[in-house]
Amino acid sequence: MANSIYKINKGINKSIEFKGLKAQYIWYLCGGVLALLIIYAAMYIAGIPSYICIAMIAVLGTFLFIKVYAMSRKYGEHGLMKALARKSTPKAIRSYSRKHFVNPKQLMVNGK
Repeated sequence: MANSIYKINKGINKSIEFKGLKAQYIWYLCGGVLALLIIYAAMYIAGIPSYICIAMIAVLGTFLFIKVYAMSRKYGEHGLMKALARKSTPKAIRSYSRKHFVNPKQLMVNGK
């Protein structure tokens, strides 16, 4: 037993990373590529010439990759969620009446 060599997993509790994309951005990219595939199929079935379909999908795909990689670099693993949460919180809470402060016993449970 003293001669045994065990490998230590040093990646515990680290976020998933694939070619520079972190965490949820991998899923965003996969969803975008799937959406591009569906858009291409719809355009092809609609009768648009294939070279125009391919050109449009190539432009949209390039924009998608650039945008997702930029968000991954800018916000990181949890930064996008934090930025969205920060936008949804108000800067200040204003009260134009004093009714909440006049009788504090009304706010207490069972009037105690």
